[in-house]
Amino acid sequence: MPHKDLIDRLEAEFLAHDDGSDASHDIHHARRVMRAALRIAAAEGGGDEGVIIAAAYLHDWVNLPKNDPNRSRASALSADAARPILAALGFAPDRIEATCHAILAHSFSANIPPRTLEARALQDADRLEALGAIGLARVFAIAGRLGSSLFDGDDPFAENRPLDDRRYAVDHFEVKLLRLPDTMQTAAGRAMAEERAEVMRRFLRSLAEELG
Repeated sequence: MPHKDLIDRLEAEFLAHDDGSDASHDIHHARRVMRAALRIAAAEGGGDEGVIIAAAYLHDWVNLPKNDPNRSRASALSADAARPILAALGFAPDRIEATCHAILAHSFSANIPPRTLEARALQDADRLEALGAIGLARVFAIAGRLGSSLFDGDDPFAENRPLDDRRYAVDHFEVKLLRLPDTMQTAAGRAMAEERAEVMRRFLRSLAEELG
């Protein structure tokens, strides 16, 4: 397997660091992001696979709750924490910088434009995690952690009220999730995002039918 030693070492680092408190950002999330980012980069012309792999495992190293006031700094803190790990893995300075840029730019809340293929692939791959069947599972898991309701029982699709995704999980689909395909940085990522967004639209149609 290409990069097996790098992956094994990153997995060991991840498992030693992870406290198991957030299933939405566990090692399975990191693995899915890695696979999607490599797939996107390959479709877009290649990129440095080692940088992509390392960035995928380290992008959420400092993971702050969505309602934390320092949430927008999480990717910068993760990039800072990644530097000594990458140095210990033998990454050259230019590859450390490339990996840290990808980590910095992956975050929605940080609002940092990705300058490299590796960074664009990582950002798209991470945003794919908020869509499709995985995205459905994650949005309700996060809502549970934040104490949000699933939906407004009187007006579940905000037809006669302002959207409020802090109170209602279903509102988050319209506020953010279904808008993600338009934010993708690559053609490959956008195509994957559109497929996954349709999974969510089908869910919302089914929910509407059940609620009658």
